[in-house]
Amino acid sequence: MPYKSSKQESSDVLILEWILQVKSYRLILDKHRCVGCQICCLACPKEAVTVERQESDKPLSKLKVDIDLAKCNFCGVCDITCPFGAIKVTINGVHNTALIVKESYPKLCRIIALDSMLCPKNCSECETVCPFQLIKVSRVGFDGKPVENITALSPIEKRRVRVTVDIQKDYCPTCKICEVMCPPKTLKVTKLFEGKLTLNDSKCPSGCHDCIDVCPIPNVLTVDKDGKVVVTETHCIYCGACQNVCPSEGALMVKRVKVAHERIRSGTWNKALERLTSKRDGVKELKAAASIKKRDIVIKRFQDELDP
Repeated sequence: MPYKSSKQESSDVLILEWILQVKSYRLILDKHRCVGCQICCLACPKEAVTVERQESDKPLSKLKVDIDLAKCNFCGVCDITCPFGAIKVTINGVHNTALIVKESYPKLCRIIALDSMLCPKNCSECETVCPFQLIKVSRVGFDGKPVENITALSPIEKRRVRVTVDIQKDYCPTCKICEVMCPPKTLKVTKLFEGKLTLNDSKCPSGCHDCIDVCPIPNVLTVDKDGKVVVTETHCIYCGACQNVCPSEGALMVKRVKVAHERIRSGTWNKALERLTSKRDGVKELKAAASIKKRDIVIKRFQDELDP
């Protein structure tokens, strides 16, 4: 049991603390990055994370995420699984990665491949369209000095300009908007979650746009000329924020079928995967992992036989 525990909340952050004799645990939830999705709630093995709807006359912006100090054991599952990087767990001020180091939980794979050599010299579209302002485009001339106004350069000077694109990958939910806006083969983003977003028009309340208001990605949910909600899944990250706020059960359903992560054997992850996707999809991954292991064993045996 902790020597001392505390919970502090403001408009910007939620902070939980455990203070022991030699260790100090801290969980920090950044409310500006949090979108009120389902991921941390489903992943948490202690069911310590809850999402609450705040009644207001104003348009709904997001749901309130709360963490029960009595249930939380600062394991770091929510930290690792959050697609927005909104939660950080530390031990004595150092980021807690014990679950990953001990292979008790996998690291999620934010695969973002960029070939800056293909970036147009005067283009900053990826920086402009990123809904979370995670991209910064900078340019350096042949003299090593930053280029502020590329249009003022001569054709030769423009060819010598080097473009650098900095992406805060730890906070990127991989919506792929930047990839679509970039020239072909310049930027490749692999989604963290794959799935399906389904809307049942017969159950969708007339005039309700709560799902649109809370969706963190622009134009995934829109309203057509008849006032009905329309789904465009191209950039959907399947976070489940829309399903959380939907007042009609079954009107909007988010189904995740796959999570991009490093290979690992862990009972904790198997249970989390089952909650994030489904028992059926969890079993599919386990079977696929078993097939890969069998293949590796066969390859190794052949190599052993071929070696003198």
